[in-house]
Amino acid sequence: MTGRAAADTIDDELRHWRQGDVSLDAEQEFVHVADLSCPHSPASIQAVAGADDKRKVTGIGTVAEEVEGVVILTQTCDVVRSYENRPFVEVAPLVRLDDAMVEQVRRLQRPAFAYVKCMARERLVADLDRVMTVEKAVVASWTRISGWNTDAEGREFARAIARKRSRFAFPNDFVFAAARFRRRVMDKHNRNTVEGSHLRALSEIRIRGEPSWSDDVVDLTIWFIKERDPTNVDPDWANVTSQWSTLIDESGRFRVRNAIACELDDITAREYVESDVLDLDSLSVDEIWD
Repeated sequence: MTGRAAADTIDDELRHWRQGDVSLDAEQEFVHVADLSCPHSPASIQAVAGADDKRKVTGIGTVAEEVEGVVILTQTCDVVRSYENRPFVEVAPLVRLDDAMVEQVRRLQRPAFAYVKCMARERLVADLDRVMTVEKAVVASWTRISGWNTDAEGREFARAIARKRSRFAFPNDFVFAAARFRRRVMDKHNRNTVEGSHLRALSEIRIRGEPSWSDDVVDLTIWFIKERDPTNVDPDWANVTSQWSTLIDESGRFRVRNAIACELDDITAREYVESDVLDLDSLSVDEIWD
């Protein structure tokens, strides 16, 4: 099939696809470019190891890795546009994480990944560090699985993608100042304790530095935004937020002025847009390069 008929067929198939939809077709491959003379990803290392003559495996080349599935990243409005005008779609691979990590992804605490509602039981999430471009004719041959069921779930997936590209780069000295807090959250989140129950009840943590993050002295306001009250324990937000705020090192430029536990309805629009999500990846000392 060629020409107009082929384009119409592709457009008809893509009309049903949306951002966040999934394909789990067997032997789904994900491709990236690697320097095979210096392999360091699992896929490129495996490609070199499997070569008949390793001395000939050098230079820039493509590496194909079998993945469990892919998820559509392209906005729905562009997915359904004519194949002739917008022939490409971006996809990310699905990767399997443990239950605790999946929950962190759902809460936007791991911006390298995006939560995929329909894959939650299988513990599969989108790996946003890897993006591949495919033509819509390829997508048209895939079996589509709806990635989400409600508008809210669709917005959350789009929000996760946007978060990956737009997250705030906290100053390096703040990342070090917040290192104890990060370790505490990671250590206590899944524990069957009062503190763990409160951590699991949060939807996100937001922080604002005033007058600005570059000033000699920076006043911090931290909002611990509740999704709900903790289960199986009496809520004690004043005590736990006070404990958490003391974990921020104030020996340098930073001073915790306010630590507030609240619901999303309690934070003003201005406070929300002038603050930034405090996620675990953005506080990772391992990701700071001199």
